[in-house]
Amino acid sequence: MRPAPGEVVHFSEDPTITRFEPHVAATAQQPEAYVWAVGAERAPDYWFPRQCPRAMAWVVPSTTPADRTWLGSDRVHAIEYEWLAAMRTVRLYAYRFAASAFESFGEHAHAMVAVTPVVPLGPPEPVGDLLALHASAGIELRVMRNLWQFVDAAAGSSLGFSGIRLRNAAPRSDELQA
Repeated sequence: MRPAPGEVVHFSEDPTITRFEPHVAATAQQPEAYVWAVGAERAPDYWFPRQCPRAMAWVVPSTTPADRTWLGSDRVHAIEYEWLAAMRTVRLYAYRFAASAFESFGEHAHAMVAVTPVVPLGPPEPVGDLLALHASAGIELRVMRNLWQFVDAAAGSSLGFSGIRLRNAAPRSDELQA
């Protein structure tokens, strides 16, 4: 489930939205109001239940041979066991928008934002089986007891890396013993 050329997508568990209004997200690190969406390259980052903490790492041109070996695949997504049932059962929908209504956001253009209200190009599309979607895209999905060792290793490597909703992850193992 990726946007077609000239489109961006927004993933939601709510299939009833007819108009997206810019807003300041509860987790926003900036004060501006936006409607958020992603292009084809970053769409897989959102093939998860909305609140699911996840860490993602992928090979980039500057990835070292050692980091490539450590990752063991071109792209890996990791979640915690606690979220596996939700991955199997969540009903996720994709809203498509004309990319022309959005502009790149962030240093690495990881997302697209609109500063005015936007209307989807059509009704939301059910995304379907998220595990099968990962498999068909060739993305290895790892299920872990705790994400933090993967997060720390990937973030400190030469790989591309992203972490989303990490505040919802289990505490670091060392925090459990404190």
